[in-house]
Amino acid sequence: MFVPVVDSLSRPLMPTTPSRARRWIKQKKATPFWRKGIFCVRLNVEPSDRNYQPIAVGVDPGSKREGYTVKSKTHTYLNIQTHAVDWVKDHVETRRNMRRSRRFRNTPCRQNRKNRLVNKQKLPPSTRVRWQWKLRICTWLASIFPVTVFVVEDIKAKTWKGARKYNVMFSPLEVGKKWFYSELEKLALLEIKTGNDTYELRQTLELKKSKNKLPNKFEAPPR
Repeated sequence: MFVPVVDSLSRPLMPTTPSRARRWIKQKKATPFWRKGIFCVRLNVEPSDRNYQPIAVGVDPGSKREGYTVKSKTHTYLNIQTHAVDWVKDHVETRRNMRRSRRFRNTPCRQNRKNRLVNKQKLPPSTRVRWQWKLRICTWLASIFPVTVFVVEDIKAKTWKGARKYNVMFSPLEVGKKWFYSELEKLALLEIKTGNDTYELRQTLELKKSKNKLPNKFEAPPR
């Protein structure tokens, strides 16, 4: 287990061991704080050095569960399993039904506005929130760890052949992930791996993948 460290300006430094973090706190060299449930320390003095080791954040997207790993070559600093955002579609449907019911009431109302989103590239609300949730987690991890690269397992959706205009917005999944990738590149380097790449890596390391996709265990495959 390691403790994330930031300097006096909240810039992430290399994580440290719990014993060293306790010693810093006891000597008033650091101040403890919590960030999204993770215990961290903020240095009150200038660090002895600012040497960084490459740290990667692995992202495994899923429709129900998602996995995140913060790891260097020699240490695993953090493993996270999250529930994907899947409630927006129902909320949008409820809002639509309530709006439609108001139209049948005999009450004054404004005239309908023009469709301001026609002929514009947009993401459905459920898709946008789902990928924004992934980006917020990655941004949070980059704020407490000196992340140098994000490694994402790519997901794909088939499109129609020969339908160029239709394929532009064929799959919200494709459009959402492209937006997500472009935002991740603003934080650090981005590497995209296919499902075959991760499978071969598991075979090389002799790692087993659980068949049950929805338990609260990190080794369960996201779904």
